[in-house]
Amino acid sequence: MREGAAARRERVLEAVRTRGEVRVTQLAAELDVSVVTLRRDVEELARRGQLRRGHGVARSLSPVPAQHDASAPAVGLIVPENHSYLFEAVRGARDALEAAGVRMSLHIAPHRADAERSMARQAVQQGVRGLLVSPRWQTAASAVRDEEWLAELPVPSVLMERRPSPGSPLHAHDSVRSDHWYGAHLALEHLVSLGHRRIVLAARDDSPTARTLRAAFAQIASERADVAEWAVVLSAGVGDGADRRPAALVDLPAVLREHEATAAVLHADVDALMLVQQLREQGLRVPEDCSVVAYDDVVAALGSPPLTAVAPPKEEIGRAAAELLLRRLRHPRGEAPEAVRRIELLPQLKVRGSTAPVASVAPEADPEATAEGAAG
Repeated sequence: MREGAAARRERVLEAVRTRGEVRVTQLAAELDVSVVTLRRDVEELARRGQLRRGHGVARSLSPVPAQHDASAPAVGLIVPENHSYLFEAVRGARDALEAAGVRMSLHIAPHRADAERSMARQAVQQGVRGLLVSPRWQTAASAVRDEEWLAELPVPSVLMERRPSPGSPLHAHDSVRSDHWYGAHLALEHLVSLGHRRIVLAARDDSPTARTLRAAFAQIASERADVAEWAVVLSAGVGDGADRRPAALVDLPAVLREHEATAAVLHADVDALMLVQQLREQGLRVPEDCSVVAYDDVVAALGSPPLTAVAPPKEEIGRAAAELLLRRLRHPRGEAPEAVRRIELLPQLKVRGSTAPVASVAPEADPEATAEGAAG
C-alpha cells in the first residue's frame, strides 16, 4: 500500500535535512513517485516554510554543517521505501554520525527484487566508507538471497534492525536490532497480569519483525499455564516481490469470538487501530469488552482510545548501529579486527487506554438464598 502524503513529505524533509540539497528528480526516483507528485510535495513544504525551493532542487533552511562538505567521509544508509518505522532509526543514526563529523547519504530502496543490492553498489561507487543496511527481507527466502552479497561488501557494514540467521554467511557480521522476543513477552505479561487468559496475536508475515513476533508469541503462550487459549493469525500476503499474493482479509472479531478471547496483540499499529474500529462497529468496546495491544508504537498513541503499545527503541537502534560502524571505520584494514558485535536493545511497554482488567463474571445466584428472599 502506497504511503500517504504526510509520511512521504516527512521523508522529503529528512532527505533535505540530511543532504542539505537534493534534486527533485532523484528524490522522486528514490521514493518511487512521479516527479509531478514530488514537485507538489516540495511546493507545499516550501509554502509551510519547512524548506527552500530552487530550480529542480529542494534545499534545507539551515546551512549545512561544515562536517557535511563533499570531502567529509561518508556513510551510506539503506532503508526500504514505505517503511516509516525505520525513519526513526534514520534520525538516530544521523545524530550519531553528525556528532562524529561524518556525512550520511540516505538511499531508499524501492519495492522490487535486488533493490538493496543495487543501492549498496551505487553507494560504494559514490565513495562511501561504510554502510548501514536495513534490508526489506519480506520473506525468509529473500533474506537468504541477500546474505551472500551483504557478506561480500567491499566496505564495513552493519545490519540495522535485522539479525543474521545462524550459520549463514552473515552470522559473523555486526548487527543491531530490537529484542522482539522480549517485546512479545511484555505484551503477554501485561495482559495476563490484567486477568486475560484467552489472547490472540494477529501479525503480518512480510518482515523479520513479524515472523519473530509470531514465533515468540507461540512459544511463550504455549509455555504459560495461565494462558488457557491462544492463537496466532496470519494477516498479510505470501510470496515475494512480483510473486507476492495478498491474503484474504482476516475477520479478527470473528477470530476473537471463536477463541472466546478477551484480548488481542497486533503488529503493527495500523492493524490495531483498524481492529478497534471493527469492534466498535459490532458493538464491542475497547477496553471494556476486549483489550488491545499494538506493536511498533509509531501511531498507536493517536488512537481512540490511545493504544497500549510495545515500543521498540527505534532511534536508539539507529544510534547504536552508527556508533558500531564508526568503531569499524576507526581501524584501518590490516589491523587486528575487533570482535563482531551482535547488539539487542529491549523494547518498552507504553500502557495507555486500550487495556484494562478482564471483565469479571457475576456470580450465579444462590437458589436457596433466592427462595428465602422471595419468602420474606
